[in-house]
Amino acid sequence: MDYAKVMTNIRRIVRSVNLESKRIEKRYGVSIPQLLCLNFLREREDHRASQREIGQFLSLNASTVTGIVNRLEKKGLIAKLPPGRDRRVNNVTITAKGAALIDPSPELLHDRLARKLKGLGADDLARIQDAFERILDLLELDEPKDESPILTGNLDLRDPLED
Repeated sequence: MDYAKVMTNIRRIVRSVNLESKRIEKRYGVSIPQLLCLNFLREREDHRASQREIGQFLSLNASTVTGIVNRLEKKGLIAKLPPGRDRRVNNVTITAKGAALIDPSPELLHDRLARKLKGLGADDLARIQDAFERILDLLELDEPKDESPILTGNLDLRDPLED
């Protein structure tokens, strides 16, 4: 296989992610990170979380999470809860309108990928991980402070690779 085929495959992945993002935005009026945030809150036992917990789940920094939370609140899909003892902790909860938007939730590209990766053996997963690490090295990409949530997380809140 020559390098052009690798480049074509990378472009296909990027294009698929971009198309899915546009489809979700058009159909639901929210971005994929916003949809993941809503799903995260819906799956929590008490349907609430701190912005820090949301950031950890989505692998996003605090300022990006604040933007997501503010946009979802403006749309009436989540509500900020009154501060508790620690006024630095900002808790949010999903609203009935937010739950209705994602019920039933669409299956995202990363959900399909996670489901299929779960079915692979350890050797196959290791080869895939090695290939991605090599591509990241070739691109000279350091660990980003604000990773894309599109292929992170899993709506059932379990890491598909830990089973």
